[in-house]
Amino acid sequence: MQNTQNDTIVALSTAPGVGAIAVIRLSGNEAITLTNKVFHGKDLETQESHTIHFGTIRQEDRVIDEVLVSLFIAPKSFTKENVVEISCHGSPYIVKEVIKVLLTTGARLARPGEFTQRAFLNGQFDLAQAEAVADLINADSAASHEAAIKQMRGGFSEKIKQLREELIHFASMIELELDFGEEDVEFADRNDLKALINNLQSAIGHLISSFDLGNVIKNGVPTVIAGKPNAGKSTLLNALLNEEKAIVSDIAGTTRDVIEDEINIEGITFRFIDTAGLRETSDTIEAIGVERTKEQMKKASLIIYLVDLAADNIVDVNREVNRLENLDIPFLLVGNKTDKANPELLASIKKMDGTLLISAFLKENLDVLKDRLLQIVNLDSFKTGDTIVTNIRHFDNLVKTRDALQDVLNGLANNVTGDFLAMDIRQALHYLGEITGEITTDDLLANIFSKFCIGK
Repeated sequence: MQNTQNDTIVALSTAPGVGAIAVIRLSGNEAITLTNKVFHGKDLETQESHTIHFGTIRQEDRVIDEVLVSLFIAPKSFTKENVVEISCHGSPYIVKEVIKVLLTTGARLARPGEFTQRAFLNGQFDLAQAEAVADLINADSAASHEAAIKQMRGGFSEKIKQLREELIHFASMIELELDFGEEDVEFADRNDLKALINNLQSAIGHLISSFDLGNVIKNGVPTVIAGKPNAGKSTLLNALLNEEKAIVSDIAGTTRDVIEDEINIEGITFRFIDTAGLRETSDTIEAIGVERTKEQMKKASLIIYLVDLAADNIVDVNREVNRLENLDIPFLLVGNKTDKANPELLASIKKMDGTLLISAFLKENLDVLKDRLLQIVNLDSFKTGDTIVTNIRHFDNLVKTRDALQDVLNGLANNVTGDFLAMDIRQALHYLGEITGEITTDDLLANIFSKFCIGK
């Protein structure tokens, strides 16, 4: 990768489009100097950090806009470089003209995520915290926001650094043994090393297992609403969304494709997916819809299976419950149409563990349904402040760390020599270091920051 760290970069930091105000950001050693060339007002190069100045941006004698210029002098800025933020009117034309005139003074357009990448490279925060900046921008629920805030403020990073530091001590002892290889000395007590690895494995295992919850917090819960035709799936979707999203009809097979939308329940986003009714059909289009339903059920994190209390029978219900259990996906059996229920079926359903009874049409017991959904997701560990893994890259590195540590344990059990132990410990340290950025490559950084928006 070409070294462009000394360039002064510029980009729009607010969302593109028409608005009252737009903010254009510059960062780099020459950020203040370059801005000063096109700014008419106070001499920016003589002003103090964290001050705001009114003036105009001009291209020679042409006034482009009246602006406010905020100065952040290194190292007291987001990137730890000189940073300028220009607040102008939110016209796309004005934004384009201001950026264009700054490019003529010597700035260049920033790459996606380059401001945050510079903050990381300049030691403002570690890589996991940098990734949390993007998560914070994309947070669309209270839980995803809280998870991003915790990670950005270093909670997850501190946990990883603690694990790594504990391992580094023993790694250095074994490396020291290698320096005295001919003298057959042992600086690292093998029993203590085994105890440490077991403790690390327990901590890492807890982090790995938290990813299921973390993924839910970050990306929402894909929740399929399934059942036979006319069970009330579309009615339930509309009731949960409080809008007429899906077509509701007494004609069986009305829903032939997947319909989905999101709602937020106490900080967790649920992506509800209404599907075609499950039945054998000779209708080609409906059959395609049924197959899509089955595929969606396999990919779901949670299934709401609706039983039509007015028309279903207990034999079919038991058969569907067996199929759901074989999918090995959490599901909630919900009896619908309590206002029209067959008394015998209703009595049988009530005897089944965990079954919930509702009327989607009358919107009865929907709050109970929402509470049950939250119970299945189980936010208890998140609410108690435990460290939660939300990033797939972190999860992957933790799994690799766990495997490397298992190799260490296997080596200890087989009395392998210190050089083999050292190799496996170095591997574990490498994977932990990649999480926080203590070990990086240009390709890794490019992959991470390319997913950021330009201007952040």
